[in-house]
Formats: sequence, C-alpha cells, structure tokens
Amino acid sequence: MTGNSISVRGKQVTVDGETVTVDDSLRVIIEVQGDVERIDVDSCERLSVHGQAGRVSVVSGNITCGDVGGSVETVSGNVNCRDIGGNVITTSGNVNRR
Repeated sequence: MTGNSISVRGKQVTVDGETVTVDDSLRVIIEVQGDVERIDVDSCERLSVHGQAGRVSVVSGNITCGDVGGSVETVSGNVNCRDIGGNVITTSGNVNRR
C-alpha cells in the first residue's frame, strides 16, 4: 500500500484516511519502505521506516527509522533513529542514534 499518513488504532489500520483490511494475527509489525509524513500507532511489536519520517508516535512498541523531521514519541519502547528534528520522548525505553 502507498500513503503519506498511517494510523493503527487497535486492529483498524488507516492509510491516508482509507481503512485497510488486515488479518487478526497477534503480532503487528509495521515496515515502511520509503518516506512517510506521519505515523500514529497504538501498539506494535516493531515499527521500521526505511526512509525519512515527518512525525512518529507509538504508544507501545519499538521504533527504528532513518531521519525524522519532527518528533518521535513512545510510551513504552526503544527509539533507534538517525537525525531527529524535533523532540524524542520515551517513558520506558532507550534512545539510540544510529
């Protein structure tokens, strides 16, 4: 799928305002190939962006990405990114620059 804005709320996945059908698997792994403007996720095992991201927010899950123009936020999870233009916030996790 292609899009600039990705949202995962429970089992509902939305890309650029359109709902995407997903199976009921217990593991949620999000991998973006290319650039993305915004990602908002309630919970995932891992979020990886192979490109640049505008803003990344995950309530529970680890974040790995290239450059982020805005902020990166996770309540519970590690953050592994290159350059980050905004703030990095994690309540329970480590922050590493690659």
